[in-house]
Amino acid sequence: MHLPNTNILLFCLLTSLLSIIRATLNLTLPYQHPNPEAVVQEVQRRVNVSIYRREMLDIGGGCLTGNPIDDCWKCDPNWGNDRQRLADCGIGFGRFALGGKGGQYYIVTDSSDNDVINPTPGTLRYGVLLSEPLWIIFASSMLIKLKHELIFNSYKTIDGRGVNVAITGGGCITLQYVTNVIIHNIRVFDCKPSGNADIRSSPTHVGRRGLSDGDGISISGSRNIWIDHCSLSHCTDGLIDAILGSTAITISNSYFTHHNEVMLMGHDDAYLPDKGMQVTFAFNHFGKGLIQRMPRCRHGYFHVVNNDFTEWKMYAIGGSANPTINSQGNRYIAPPDPNAKEVTKRVEASEKKWVGWNWRTDGDLMENGAFFVPSGDAFSTMYAKATSTDPKSAFLVDQLTMNAGVFGGMRDDVGTVSYGDGPITTGGESRNNGENSGHDDDDYFGMIFGSGATTQSQPPTNIFLILLVFIGLFTITMNGDGLFTLLSLVLL
Repeated sequence: MHLPNTNILLFCLLTSLLSIIRATLNLTLPYQHPNPEAVVQEVQRRVNVSIYRREMLDIGGGCLTGNPIDDCWKCDPNWGNDRQRLADCGIGFGRFALGGKGGQYYIVTDSSDNDVINPTPGTLRYGVLLSEPLWIIFASSMLIKLKHELIFNSYKTIDGRGVNVAITGGGCITLQYVTNVIIHNIRVFDCKPSGNADIRSSPTHVGRRGLSDGDGISISGSRNIWIDHCSLSHCTDGLIDAILGSTAITISNSYFTHHNEVMLMGHDDAYLPDKGMQVTFAFNHFGKGLIQRMPRCRHGYFHVVNNDFTEWKMYAIGGSANPTINSQGNRYIAPPDPNAKEVTKRVEASEKKWVGWNWRTDGDLMENGAFFVPSGDAFSTMYAKATSTDPKSAFLVDQLTMNAGVFGGMRDDVGTVSYGDGPITTGGESRNNGENSGHDDDDYFGMIFGSGATTQSQPPTNIFLILLVFIGLFTITMNGDGLFTLLSLVLL
């Protein structure tokens, strides 16, 4: 006995529909950490070890600060002979970012950015486009005024130690569908929108770029990213924005000033792949002239640990779409405005909705009337592993953030600085040719630049459409005309 054709069709459609629903409800990124609390615990362990070493081994006032990143490399007076050791010093979700480790050294000798299609060898743009892993250093202090977005290839380190390097101008730094990038000791400021132009994105591809937002550092669809000891201010949009499923990111030891919307983490509330976003913010200083978004989070897991928040005008940490925020050992100094004392802000969500969001404050120091509104299961098993080792006291924030920003840089700057020639201690030979050694880890570039169009996010499954399909399926079982109804709904 054969089943009626309508029943066979119904079974096939239901099978496909269940697969769509299952994919929608089980969104993960292939590189997100399965146990973010374990990463939190490891960060705390690293800080505890560095603090202990300073207290026990460095009583005489030597180089140790208790900051595990800096203490990892900076205490070696000959660090310039092994610059790539920095890649072993990361913490948090971005700790596996290799940058250009294992690759040759490329020395930037030319601060110009005159040709974005055929960049000149010796320029920064030429180096970041190459396919092989490179550790990029600078021959002298320089101010690089970009013509358009500086688009990176994977496995690159920009290492500004030993000199004074700043990036400004059109578009600034763009990390799209790349992996393993380290940006260290660079100042980024006054970034403006640019684009509607052909720009080279790899040694083999030039594509049309739409108008950029004017972010200082824009991260899209990328992973294993570490931004350390950077100073950022005065950009058109965000200072650092991460969207479109980016994950495994650490932002550390950086100095943020004079900006409105400081950092955005997440594309939009409907972009569900950002549930896999995992970001660590550690030992940063949020200084003068900041208003909001330090950061502003969507979906994902965000560990905010031992940062110094000395100014905001609206709020410090905000979010929507049920992000997990784990705030530990930070210092929050509220502004004089009695209406801006709250550290946190739930964006466009009623209390009935956000009361279940996991926002936790643990060991934070609140000054000048600052207060953090926690929510969710703050002390449930979700944070059990994180609480097994106490974070360092917020009273140590001064010590942990004492060198935040570029080394030797001005504090609370207003966007002007002098760039003179200066010496640099190199750690390897120059690499100024454009040979492709075949280290394209993932062929992401065709995904974003192949059509010459700007990036478009993929909309999530429409629940309303699912309901309409169910109605059509039900109609099929009731009468033969239902097949036409279902096909019409699916084609809408």
